[in-house]
Amino acid sequence: MTEWLDLSVPVVTGMPVYPGDPEVTVSPALRAPADGVNVLSLHLGSQSGTHVDAPYHVDDAWPRLDELPLSRFTGRAVVADVRGLAPRSPIAPELLAPALESFAPGAVLLLVTGWSAHWGTDAYPDHPWLTPAAAEAVVAAGVRTVAVDALSVDPSGTDADPSLPAHRVLCGAGGVIAENLRHLDRLVGADDAEVFLFPLRLPGSDGAPVRAVARLGGE
Repeated sequence: MTEWLDLSVPVVTGMPVYPGDPEVTVSPALRAPADGVNVLSLHLGSQSGTHVDAPYHVDDAWPRLDELPLSRFTGRAVVADVRGLAPRSPIAPELLAPALESFAPGAVLLLVTGWSAHWGTDAYPDHPWLTPAAAEAVVAAGVRTVAVDALSVDPSGTDADPSLPAHRVLCGAGGVIAENLRHLDRLVGADDAEVFLFPLRLPGSDGAPVRAVARLGGE
């Protein structure tokens, strides 16, 4: 029996954004009683909510969102369970080894930190993060799509590194990064999950919001 699981955060006014990114506002533009239809006005950045980063996000010379194959945004889920780490802890290569050993081309690596439990709180920027060596191990294993239930694969908040080293390793290999997912803990132990991370079609973009979902079980 097939189960569908929503891995996205709701898009609402005032939702958390990465420091410096555009704030999100959702408001009525047209109302059915007066205008005949209901239409919302949306103001948000390309990195708002659950979203994907294209390589262009960190380097002008690297591929933009619409230059990537659609296959980069879906695949069998391979889970790296790194829950239980202290705030601001590095995720070292050895923590990813069990997942990377079972990785096959075309799959999606899910980094399950458990940090989505802090969404909307002051603790959310204090998430664990990938070391450059861990990012190199991910690329060496053939991973080209990484998704995490945290604000970033790099340090955020007071520990933020403006050079975004993990981003540069992953995106430099032509990979994409999906951030701000939730409910990834539900996929720990699942051996039949498929993940879908299709972004809005924004030509020339650095990234875009996604409706991230997982499908568990067969049809």
